[in-house]
Amino acid sequence: MRELLTNKIEIREDDDGNRTLSGYAVKWEMKSQVLGMFFKFREQIKKGAFLESLNNDDQRFLWSHDPSKVLGRSKNNTLRLQEDNTGLRFELDLPNTSLAKDTYESIQRGDVDGVSFGFNVQDDEVDEPDDDMPLRTIKKAKLIEVSAVAFPAYPDSEVSARGYDPMKERVEEMKGYREEQTAKIKTLIDL
Repeated sequence: MRELLTNKIEIREDDDGNRTLSGYAVKWEMKSQVLGMFFKFREQIKKGAFLESLNNDDQRFLWSHDPSKVLGRSKNNTLRLQEDNTGLRFELDLPNTSLAKDTYESIQRGDVDGVSFGFNVQDDEVDEPDDDMPLRTIKKAKLIEVSAVAFPAYPDSEVSARGYDPMKERVEEMKGYREEQTAKIKTLIDL
């Protein structure tokens, strides 16, 4: 699962008081901020990565990735998700609840302007560009949720989320390699 953030959520209210949020959870091939604790990398999402999941799975819109704070879901069409040429677009009809009113107010005031999403990677590739900052491209993923959040990881995209991550294996490999190299250097210094 990954947290990705955005910087723009559109809000609407019609004459009957119905409130809608919309924006992009992610924009295709826009690089994330630097991710990872031990092994630093950037990430991007390929167009079509969520297509199968959008057709087969039920996604939720949450407040700050909290599963107890559901604001809508795709199964009942209160959350609509669609891939277009720009990215993964969402439209959410807010319920008539305290949480929804607080969400609308926080976004309208500009206190919260990020969007994030949670997903499980199913297919990816990692390139080693010239700047030594690996770039991970997500080619296929299962979309779990979209959330309104305060801090985005994808500044161009309007979204953020994190969870299971195959990059973790690479991080552990690199950590072991670095520890091994440090031990070798220490042995040489002690000679």
